[in-house]
Amino acid sequence: MSILPKSAAGFGVTFSHMFKKVVTEEYPEKPPAVAPRYHGRHILNRHPDGLEKCIGCELCAWACPADAIFVEGADNSDENRFSPGERYAGDYQINYARCIFCGLCIEACPTRSLTMSNEYELARDDRRDLIFTKEQLLAPLLPGMEQPPHAMRLGNSEKDYYISGPENPGMSKGAEGRPVDDAPGAGSERRTGEHR
Repeated sequence: MSILPKSAAGFGVTFSHMFKKVVTEEYPEKPPAVAPRYHGRHILNRHPDGLEKCIGCELCAWACPADAIFVEGADNSDENRFSPGERYAGDYQINYARCIFCGLCIEACPTRSLTMSNEYELARDDRRDLIFTKEQLLAPLLPGMEQPPHAMRLGNSEKDYYISGPENPGMSKGAEGRPVDDAPGAGSERRTGEHR
């Protein structure tokens, strides 16, 4: 006798959904908007003159619980300068087959170089294509920016860059939605992140 009321309750859920309006998402023609603080693809930001904010400190790689980030620092010189500090990221890779999008890497970054965009379309046919290189992660050059290497334009020391940061952050505006395959040098480098 107790089976009939339980079955009726189960079918009641089914029947209640039969008369509701069907909602269809027209994806990918009209992709749904995500929350403003959604954790998507990473972006390596630049200073307003085009120099990279990343100083190759490897703190993001140490903070990553999934061991998805590989950073190899290199030294700057006055003739060959990529960032305002003593060092820059000579090689930077994120393995999105491992990344869990937790955001601990951006919390660990001392220069706010690494941020996360709202881009979520990261599916690839080959797992090797999920290892994004520095060229794919770097924010595009905005008007007024110059492709590094070049001398410091915002001041004579790295302190000038970090003091002016909050007023003139050199945002990664425009990096979201940019096809990763259009990044300069995308796919041409040998990905060394496969060592993991």
